[in-house]
Order: sequence, then C-alpha cells, then structure tokens
Amino acid sequence: METLQRLPFKARKAVFERLEQIGSLASLTLEERMKYDASINTYRTLLAVEEYEIEQRKKEREEGRKEEKAEMVKNLKQLGVSTDIIAKATGLPPEEIEKA
Repeated sequence: METLQRLPFKARKAVFERLEQIGSLASLTLEERMKYDASINTYRTLLAVEEYEIEQRKKEREEGRKEEKAEMVKNLKQLGVSTDIIAKATGLPPEEIEKA
C-alpha cells in the first residue's frame, strides 16, 4: 500500500484499471471467458501478421536498394569510373565493387 501511495496519480489510476480488468475477467462465465480468450488470440494474431508484413516490406525495400546500387556500380564501371569514387558514391566497400 505504501508503494501505491508513492505512485503519481496517473500510475495509481492505471493500477486500479488493471485490477478492475482482472476482476472483470474473473467474473466471466466459462462461455464468456472462452469468447474473450478467442478474441484476444485473434487480436494477437492480427498484430503478429501486421508485424511480419512490416518486416517483409522493410526487407523488400532493402533488396530493392541493393539492386539499385548494383545497377549503379555496373553503370559507373562501364563509364570507367574508379573503384574509389564508386565506393564513395555508393557507400559500398571496394571489395564488393570489384566483385560486381
């Protein structure tokens, strides 16, 4: 109780809201609890799918950038630009430029 009194009002409010939520869950019937659990599982699944999609988009963008840099390196090499200048322009290490 002492710890609770030391918390700022907003934090105490959050604690009591959480306790109310737990109490509400405890008073659910079995059928209501099963529906609640199913809805929570659906919500968590949707969040996981959304996170996965966001990560996939990031990977796709990174791959696109790598392909663009590779194309840039190829074009600059064809123009006779030095490896050092290409490295500065693309941010790629000279070893990677030589491989391209």
